[in-house]
Amino acid sequence: MTGPVVKRRPDESMTLLVEVMESPLDPGYAEAARRRAAGGPRRRGAGVYLLVLVALLLGLMTAAAAVQLRTPSPGGSARELLMQEITQRQEQGDALRAESAALSDEVAALQQDVLELSDQDLLDTLRRDGVVTGSVAVSGPGLVVTLTDGDRLDENGSTASSRVQAVDLQTVVNALWASGAEAVSVGGQRLTSLSAIRHAGEAILVDLVPLTGPSYEIRAIGDPEEMQTAYARAGGPSYTQLLSSQWGITTSLDTAEDLDVPSVGNQLLRNAEPVPGEGVGANEEESP
Repeated sequence: MTGPVVKRRPDESMTLLVEVMESPLDPGYAEAARRRAAGGPRRRGAGVYLLVLVALLLGLMTAAAAVQLRTPSPGGSARELLMQEITQRQEQGDALRAESAALSDEVAALQQDVLELSDQDLLDTLRRDGVVTGSVAVSGPGLVVTLTDGDRLDENGSTASSRVQAVDLQTVVNALWASGAEAVSVGGQRLTSLSAIRHAGEAILVDLVPLTGPSYEIRAIGDPEEMQTAYARAGGPSYTQLLSSQWGITTSLDTAEDLDVPSVGNQLLRNAEPVPGEGVGANEEESP
């Protein structure tokens, strides 16, 4: 005898796949969906209200920020603030340079007091070297060359091409050196063998110190008559005449009986050699 025949599902071996296909939603998610469906209209309305409130707050904040940005600052514009900061930094730089010059003069005075009693020849040598290196202020007769910006307009309606350039000052200074100048200054800045005249944007710098235009005064100390002849031979007048004819830059050459050229302070010591026959152990053989 056989028992009743039980029919089996053909997909009985794929129970997991059947369950996923017939009930794809997790029971927990299904319960949450039923709860939302039960109280749906009220909660959806609250969400809409909240969204409108957030959008309103964001709009108010954006409008307030825009108004604040468009309202001029009571302290002045950014350009004015930047100009004030530049002026303050220049004043600080001038004060530091003046302090450095005063300390250099004090050191030179102490050095002179000591060497006048011990070694006058060395003191005279230091003075002559100081004129060359720029560490000593110099006064005497000489020449004064002045270059002033022109006002001619170029094809773009600008006067930029009529302004004095760094290369113009370099050319005139080199001509003055070649004519026998003992000391030269540009815009009150003493020039040495390490000095540089260059452009930084629209400004002309001498050893990182900006010069104020539109006129630039170059002082050269030396014999005025001999320097004038040598300056003409060096091509200085012909170059300044070219500047005047082509770009409208006005120039002048004057003689002066009393010019002052400031010092640049003490220079950094780069090389030094011991004086023969002096110092401790000068007569002893050098030990390795």
